[in-house]
This record gives sequence, structure tokens and C-alpha cells, in this order.
Amino acid sequence: MSLNMLLATTYAADTAEPIATWLTVGVVAALVAAGIVLFFAKREVFAKYVKFAAVGFVFYALILGMVMLILNIIKNGDPDYLTDSGVNGEVVYYVFIPLFALFALALAGGILLFSASVLGAKKPFRVMAIVFGCLLAAGVVAVGVLIGVYYFNYIAEDGYYNSDTASVNQVALYVCAAVLVAMLIAGALFFGRKDKSGFDSRCIALAGVCVAMSFALSYVKLWEMPQGGTVTLVSLLPLMIFAYIYGPKKGVLAGFVYGILQAVQDPYIIHPAQFLLDYPVAFAMIGFAGLFAGMRAVKWPQVRFTLGAILAAVLRFASHVLSGVFAFEAYAGGSNVWAYSLAYNSFVFVDMALVVAAGIFVFSSPSFIKKIEEYANRPLPAPAAAEKK
Repeated sequence: MSLNMLLATTYAADTAEPIATWLTVGVVAALVAAGIVLFFAKREVFAKYVKFAAVGFVFYALILGMVMLILNIIKNGDPDYLTDSGVNGEVVYYVFIPLFALFALALAGGILLFSASVLGAKKPFRVMAIVFGCLLAAGVVAVGVLIGVYYFNYIAEDGYYNSDTASVNQVALYVCAAVLVAMLIAGALFFGRKDKSGFDSRCIALAGVCVAMSFALSYVKLWEMPQGGTVTLVSLLPLMIFAYIYGPKKGVLAGFVYGILQAVQDPYIIHPAQFLLDYPVAFAMIGFAGLFAGMRAVKWPQVRFTLGAILAAVLRFASHVLSGVFAFEAYAGGSNVWAYSLAYNSFVFVDMALVVAAGIFVFSSPSFIKKIEEYANRPLPAPAAAEKK
């Protein structure tokens, strides 16, 4: 198949998604089955197998994520495909291309910061981090402005989102977005105030790997909602593990970048404030999954992880609910919009239940706890640590 034919195949992403789902389920099942056999048959090589299997799965996930991202860029960048799907083709220029440019900026900044950290250039690293942060913030503002232009040109008077029976409540959307962003920043700074460490090369590398793995796993969709939102194969687990290791401040930033990736993957955007609530803000809330990692009163890491995961799910749920109430009243069909949004976005807790189940299993491994202590560069309260004393 020629390159032109490949670019013309905009439906390839839709075809590839179920293949990716079942392929990943098969890969995970095969790795788990092999691990069980080795655990009972050759216990002495089981630990080595786990390490090789984990590294292999990371590479698999990264390749899967890259392939699916390319296919989705091709699909969502085709105005004809969008028009056939009932979406105004101008969304490519006002929403999709700006989002992709924002993602490219985040990727380039991450690579530059990682390179500066590896080279040990502390002063240039700080300057680059400040510049990159300002550029990323300016990029988010620019994307919001362009989405606003798209909204006023093509959605405000469309007769569907805004009509006699339903409307987009812009004032409430902006207020909710502003309040949640303020709470997000204040919470990350307050609960991360004891974290004096910077973004060293190990932290940046792990952030990149965890965000990429979460992104790849988000394509393994077990259940997809009609107006956006999915239940996936524990896609948020890597991101939550990163937040557990490095705390809320770094976890929120990683979640924010992941939210931009989600917007690039499957943009369901009609308003700038709705974009913030459903993507960067909602997934930045996942960073609070690490809030209880250092909780001395609870000795079991499974419980600390579960508490953080539940908190992160509730905060993400709140962000989605507010977006649903004030931006998507048209989908309520005349029923109570609060009841509709609460019920619709409850898929978040199904998704999180799967993550918690997988997290409890992972955090039950003493070797895993030892490894995250090594990455966190601090002892974490756990029964294993108590026994050593």
C-alpha cells in the first residue's frame, strides 16, 4: 500500500481499535499465564521473567500508542471524514491542529528538559523549565481562544446545543473551570509543599514512560460511551503509580499532559472551558492519587493506593459532571440535566474499580514496593519496611 493510500484510509483507526484491544488482552493473558507456570515450575527464574516481561510490555505499549496516535491524527485531520460523521470540517483548523501543536510543544519540551537533566546542566534546566512552562500555559490559552472562536462561529447558533430546550451555560462553564484550575494548582502546591526535589532525569523518564503507557492502554477500550468517555484496560494505572511515587505536584503535571494527549486522541470539544474540564483538568486530578503515599497511619500500601485512587476518581468525576451539566444539556433530552450528567459520567467509577483491583495486586508485591521506594528515594510506610527494623 502506498503512502497516499495509507493517508486516505481514515477509517483505519476505527478498524485498528478492536484489534488493539484483543491483541493487548491476548498479550497480557499470555504474560500472566507464563508467569504463573514459571512461579510454580521454576521459582528461581520467576523474578527475572517479571522484569523482562514488564520491559517487553512497556515497549509493546509504546509502539501501540505511537501507531494508534498516527492513525487517529490521520482520521481526525480529514475534513471529509468529520463531515461524514456529522462534524463541521472546520474543527480541524480551530481545534484539532492547535491541539496537535500543543501536544508537539509538550513533547519537545519534555525531550529538551530530559536532555538538560541528563547532561547535569542545572542552571539551564531551570531556565528551560520556566520557559517551557510559560510556553505551555500560553499554548493552552491559545487553544482555548481558537476553540472559543470555533464555538461562536459554528456551534453557538446551531440550534442543537443552543435552543429553546437546551443551551451551553457559558458563565457557569468559565466559573467552574476557573475554580477547579485554582483548586488544582493550590492543592498540588499545598500537598506537594514538602517535595523539594526537582525534575531529575529519572523522574522525567518515568513520567514519559507512564504517560505513554497510560495513553497506549487507553486505546484498549472495554466499553465506550456514546458521547465520549471510555472504560479501558486499567489505562490510568501507570499514571497513578507515577503520582504515588513522586507525589501530587509532579503527578498533577503528568496528568495535565496526559489530558492534552487524550484531547488529541479523541477530541469531543465544543467550548474552551468544556475542553479544560473534560481533558487537562479532569486528568490532572489523577495526580492526587499519590496523596496518601506517605500516610504513616496506614501501613498497607494497597490501602494507601486505593484511597488515593478513590479521591482521584471523585475529583475527575466532579470535573466531568460540571462539564456535562453546563455544556451538554442538549444530550439530556429534556430530563434533569444534573441527574443525566451524574448518571452518564458514573463510568469513571467503573474504570477506577478496574484500576484499583489491578493496583491492589501490583502493590501486594514486596519487590514492587522496594522498587518504587528506590525511585521515590524515600522509605514508604509498609509492613515490609517495619519487618526490616
